[in-house]
Amino acid sequence: MILGVDPGGSGAIACIDDGGEPSWIKLDSTEADIAHAVASWDAEHVVDFAFIERVHSMPKQGVSSSFKFGQSYGFLRGILVALSIPFEEVTPQTWQKSMGCMSKGNKNVTKARAQQLFPGVKITHANADALLIAEYGRRVWESRRSVAVPEHKQVE
Repeated sequence: MILGVDPGGSGAIACIDDGGEPSWIKLDSTEADIAHAVASWDAEHVVDFAFIERVHSMPKQGVSSSFKFGQSYGFLRGILVALSIPFEEVTPQTWQKSMGCMSKGNKNVTKARAQQLFPGVKITHANADALLIAEYGRRVWESRRSVAVPEHKQVE
């Protein structure tokens, strides 16, 4: 199972299991609920890896907003570390380019792409990026696993 983490205040954590089935929890839930959801996913399916969006403060973002954003980001990294879930950061430009949805800040672009990839799922602005990050991560993870070491041929 792969996790995709969109740490924004209106973001989510999404997981995609081995069968391609997505689940998510919005970050407007309590910290206890978020930690419990991630721990439950890990207990049920074993989370192989997580991809968390690399974030930073924005130039016109207020001090309070920046602090809250950083606090959420640190909390989410802390959950991954506490549960021993390996993770890496990915920039929005990297995952959006790979998923074919360069948004340039327009959330409708990523929402539409997520709906294409997950037609049976109710996509919202809150879960779209997390689902796309998880799908990006699933593809990266699969490509890493499929890189086979060449077999050694025995010379006769």
